[in-house]
Amino acid sequence: MAFEHIFKPLSLRHKTLANRVVFGAHTTNMSEQGLPGDQHLGYYLARARGGAAMIVVEPMPVHPAAVLTRGNFRVNDEAVVPGFRRITEACQHEGTVMIQQLYHIGAHGDGDNSWHAAWSPSGGPSWHDSDGSHAMSEAEIEATIEGFVYAAKRCQDSGFDGVEVWAAYHGMLDQFWTPFSNVREDRWGGSLENRTRFSREVLQRIRKACGDDFIVGLAVSDEPDVPVALSRESLAEILALHDRDQLMDYVTCGTGGYFDFYKLMPTFLYGEKLSVDLTQSLKASLGHAKIIAESHIRTPENANTVLGAGEADLVSIVRGQIADPQLVNKAKADQADRIRGCISCNQQCWGRRSRDYWISCLVNPSVGREHVWGQEPYLRLTDAAEQRLLVVGAGPAGLEAARVAAERGFSVTLVEAAPSLGGQFRLAGLQPRRGQVLDLIAWYERELACLGVDLRFNAYWEVEEIEAWGQGDIILATGSLPAETGFQKALPHLAKLPGIEHGEVFSAAEVMARQASLGQKVIVLDEGGFWKGCGTAWHLAELGHAVSLVTPDPMVGKELQRSAADFPLRRILTGLGVAFHTEKAISAWHEGGAELVGLLDGKPETLKADSLVLATSNLADMSLRDALLARGLEPRLIGDANAPRNAAFAIYEGRKAALAL
Repeated sequence: MAFEHIFKPLSLRHKTLANRVVFGAHTTNMSEQGLPGDQHLGYYLARARGGAAMIVVEPMPVHPAAVLTRGNFRVNDEAVVPGFRRITEACQHEGTVMIQQLYHIGAHGDGDNSWHAAWSPSGGPSWHDSDGSHAMSEAEIEATIEGFVYAAKRCQDSGFDGVEVWAAYHGMLDQFWTPFSNVREDRWGGSLENRTRFSREVLQRIRKACGDDFIVGLAVSDEPDVPVALSRESLAEILALHDRDQLMDYVTCGTGGYFDFYKLMPTFLYGEKLSVDLTQSLKASLGHAKIIAESHIRTPENANTVLGAGEADLVSIVRGQIADPQLVNKAKADQADRIRGCISCNQQCWGRRSRDYWISCLVNPSVGREHVWGQEPYLRLTDAAEQRLLVVGAGPAGLEAARVAAERGFSVTLVEAAPSLGGQFRLAGLQPRRGQVLDLIAWYERELACLGVDLRFNAYWEVEEIEAWGQGDIILATGSLPAETGFQKALPHLAKLPGIEHGEVFSAAEVMARQASLGQKVIVLDEGGFWKGCGTAWHLAELGHAVSLVTPDPMVGKELQRSAADFPLRRILTGLGVAFHTEKAISAWHEGGAELVGLLDGKPETLKADSLVLATSNLADMSLRDALLARGLEPRLIGDANAPRNAAFAIYEGRKAALAL
């Protein structure tokens, strides 16, 4: 077996896990009026059927002060039990051990969702928003402890095999542990014994209420770059105190938190296996509790390495199993090359959760739609082989449409004008640290070959070729093109950038495709605040160009905030010497550089440069669609051919179109 360390069973109290892979806790925001419903059931059942040995269902707030998201479950309400029992019974039928996480965020509450004052050990401020909290009274501490116990009993009534108590990210338990946030002088603060009293009471009372045949876990995290956070040595000492009395059966180790939010769900800007340093520190000091490594472990290769080195007892692969629910089964069947890999972009998982929507996935748009679209692999239609499909364009939308249609049994022809797959998505994969995009395109190429898709490169098909192809469904995934006018949304009265005719003006796509010969000093105009402009600026700076990034937004990478990539990116760009010009637009271009205009004060500014790179909105070309309609043919438009957007929408529309055939 290729991943021998993954597929060793492990005993956890009264349960035996079939393998060492956990689908760890994360907020899906899928509740329906605070209740788990069909959307939740479809989501978790897909991962149970995919082979996850243990699933930790997303956090249940234990008190009204702990409510954090619009999709949180109802607090202290037995109405959640029937819905959760549907989920636990369905997943346990697949052999999966079911746990639910319990949490309280303490000072870091969200008043817009909770409508409750935040409580904390000493009344500290929130790092979640601009609000503050108040120091808890003895009665409030007792009410919170009992909230944990009541929630655990409710989980047991719902059929869960155990609970995971959340002490990570500087949440409530961590706030009691940390001297920075706990300056109490009573029996809940001061000494190590006092600062851990809250967590020990929670765990002891849960064990007493739920009995021995009930797993109790604890989740912690690591923030070594934050001086006020607990050091690894202090955290190890705290957990050893709990482990001495066998208060928890396992410890999940993550990274980041409210102080360093960017490592909480690390993007591709960070290395992989981030929590291993912490797991090694804790493993040496714990005797009873098992250790789960969680942060940025995407692949079976990552997992097997961590387990084989003895750095953890279990691994939690979250985004990897969001991207491909069948990850564990495919690894067991020695089909790792058929796993659809997470690209660590955070665009639809954390990107949607950060805006309080239910989560999805860029590479797997069935996430959150399993209850509507079903689960992969899709059933082959009995008469599909007799039905033909032509897909024009092999960018992400066309690739997904061709793949899913072929999986359903359709006879698929995919034509691409370029000599390779991927379209402009391939150019994104050429930006620094974005090689996972190229891995995904290579996965598509393998899958299309396995499915027998008739793939034709260097095939620029017009109306005549499409008509000659014959009868069948037609999907246009022909993408979009740069406007080449220099039009900026910030200056809508200028249909064309004055001076663009002087030359030395290129699109971001031309730069990444190596079709532009640039001077030493380069201006990148980024009106999207996304990777097209920011990633291109990074690429040019690494090549040694002196880069100035101009944006109408108040910050570089504005749209990357939602994926927790903006601050690390700005730090990288700053280190490379990229100059930021925010809340500005380009009013004119000339041979010596650009004329900028301040959007706040209207003041002009001259910025010297040899070349200008435009990362502005693309345009969808409707000429082929209109020509086909004129011949009586009715193509479906998907991806950028439908409207220029990012890859998440392209893959979504590709799958949706193929499922509608």
